[in-house]
Amino acid sequence: MTDTSPERVTTGEPAQSEQRTPTLLEQLGGIRGLVASVVPVVVFVAVNPLAGLVPAIWTSLGIAVALGVWRLIRREAIQPAVSGILGVALCAFIAYRTGEARGFFLYGIWYSLIAGLALVVSVIVRRPLVGVLWSVLNGSGFGWCTNRRARFGFDVATVVWAVFLLARFVVQDYLYDMRQTEWLGVARLVMGLPLTAAAALVTIWAIRRAARVAG
Repeated sequence: MTDTSPERVTTGEPAQSEQRTPTLLEQLGGIRGLVASVVPVVVFVAVNPLAGLVPAIWTSLGIAVALGVWRLIRREAIQPAVSGILGVALCAFIAYRTGEARGFFLYGIWYSLIAGLALVVSVIVRRPLVGVLWSVLNGSGFGWCTNRRARFGFDVATVVWAVFLLARFVVQDYLYDMRQTEWLGVARLVMGLPLTAAAALVTIWAIRRAARVAG
């Protein structure tokens, strides 16, 4: 006879109702999301010298929207795609208003400076932003703030992000001043995915370290 007691019936429910916490890479949109974020930039840099500023703007915007629709059709997370479209639209608007292709990169240049400085300040005040953002996204609390060993990992990850962002600003701002639009595109790509991947690995290490120390 099959055992239908309440204890047996409800045994599997907690496991089924548990929701897996998305990984850092998934929260960034996955590999496809990271790759898709650079495609509009590549298109803009490629089209601008061939067809001019306005066609390059519309082509990059069209690609960004197409990638967003593609993610929607595949039922993937749409937030990274929406952020990508808005980012490309803002860069395109700045380029249009300045009347120069190099204006496409102006937002990213100043964002790198402001974000880099904010990260440095957060370490100084002992609230490293990498840890703060992780706690907000995952609701894991801020107990690590009072644990020096746990906070050290987040300090390291935050400093790494700050160094990478400030390096982007220095290099790309120099190229912007030199009116090297094509090289700006190259720098954006070279200092984009590779540095982001390296900083993400350090962030994963910091999160695991904090969890291990707290445990």
